[in-house]
Amino acid sequence: MKTLVILSDTHGHREGIEKLRGLFAENSCIIHLGDGAADMREISAEYPDKTYVCQGNCDFYPALPEYELDVEGVRIFFCHGHKYRVKSGLSRLAEEAKRRGCRVALYGHTHRALISEENGLLLVNPGSLRYPAGEGGSYCYLTVSGEKVVPVLVGESVF
Repeated sequence: MKTLVILSDTHGHREGIEKLRGLFAENSCIIHLGDGAADMREISAEYPDKTYVCQGNCDFYPALPEYELDVEGVRIFFCHGHKYRVKSGLSRLAEEAKRRGCRVALYGHTHRALISEENGLLLVNPGSLRYPAGEGGSYCYLTVSGEKVVPVLVGESVF
């Protein structure tokens, strides 16, 4: 079993990241989906083998990639989402993830935490730690055990 902490759109809110620091040590993988890539410098330095950071549309950082990651045989695609116009719908993102042979797509950009499915593809947005569209901030705790993928959105408790 592998566990992943997924966050996005921190926009300079390092206090929120610090409150999650204890989780980072305990988990298999840490994923930041962009718009606050620089906020992850210390975490990336501390956990270089398990931290992934994507380029967001508000990141003025050297170009960071989109990723595909195999976790216990489950292929996961993750990106910020702006290139796939996720504010207008998730079909472009789902198509790209399927094209890459992935079963799960992680994205940010909308600041809205959401778990959905499209044509058998699991789509997860952890929301935003900094400027959430709803009440309080949020992140996602994702568990992968064999073929089973369980996303849990966690909110407000981080503040």
